Amino acid sequence: MIRILVAEHLPLVRRGLVVSLGAEPDFELAGEVASAGEIVATAPELKPDVAVIDVDLPGGDGITDGVAAAAWLHERAPRCRVMILSGQPTPGQVRRAFAVRALGYMGIQVAPEQLAEGIRRIVSGRRAVDSELAIAALQTADNPLTPRELDVLRIAAQGAPSKEIADQLFLSVGTVRNHLSRIMCKTGARNRVDAVRIAGDAGWL
Repeated sequence: MIRILVAEHLPLVRRGLVVSLGAEPDFELAGEVASAGEIVATAPELKPDVAVIDVDLPGGDGITDGVAAAAWLHERAPRCRVMILSGQPTPGQVRRAFAVRALGYMGIQVAPEQLAEGIRRIVSGRRAVDSELAIAALQTADNPLTPRELDVLRIAAQGAPSKEIADQLFLSVGTVRNHLSRIMCKTGARNRVDAVRIAGDAGWL
């Protein structure tokens, strides 16, 4: 039997996953959680073979989202394979998933039998990713932003104004504005919100 941990914060979606996967004759539900913190708290005891994780899973215990939870599992429970699910799959998310050694990545809209087959694939050590999305991820341009520009953009992504960014990074407001200008130039963004979206979709943040 393949023991599965379902990690999804939306109760209706989580229940649908539990019911759908529980109907497979070779699957056994190890547990269900609603946050990254609950993965940290329960995975060592539950010992799942596979964790099906929502990419936008709320954080907890220092883990920020579903991809970070996958990275934690790779470090602390390497025998547990990870299938990441996304409501709006992007090449950048696939790149992030690959970077933390997740073997599976699918959109939440896939058919139940496709998800089940994907889980069986990753248990055997093979990848289970939509082929077109995987190709797009591999073709996504390399990150053109410097580490400091990424620092600026990550704080800007939280809605912080230039002065707050400057205070957090011990920079002048003028330097922050220069960084933001270069970021928008490199990404082709119309404004900082657009730059955050572009960088996020590409998996640079």
